[in-house]
Amino acid sequence: MPHIIAEPCIGTKDTACVAVCPVDCIHPTKDEPDFETAEQLYIELDVCIDCGLCVDECPVKAIFPEEDLPEEWNHFIEINRAYFE
Repeated sequence: MPHIIAEPCIGTKDTACVAVCPVDCIHPTKDEPDFETAEQLYIELDVCIDCGLCVDECPVKAIFPEEDLPEEWNHFIEINRAYFE
């Protein structure tokens, strides 16, 4: 099960999670052109290996294993997926 970045990331975009991701599945990074305009960070669900390293690094607690994502934020699964399409 991949991890999902949800609502608490909106407007925050703290990149501590990017630094610990071993498979580079969290985007945009600060050096990508759309970082400034992106509303939040996103996890590439097909690349995420479910290691969980990003969860503890997130200062706003915005990252959840898919099975633990609060129901009111289920739509963030598609939001994360859509960013990479």
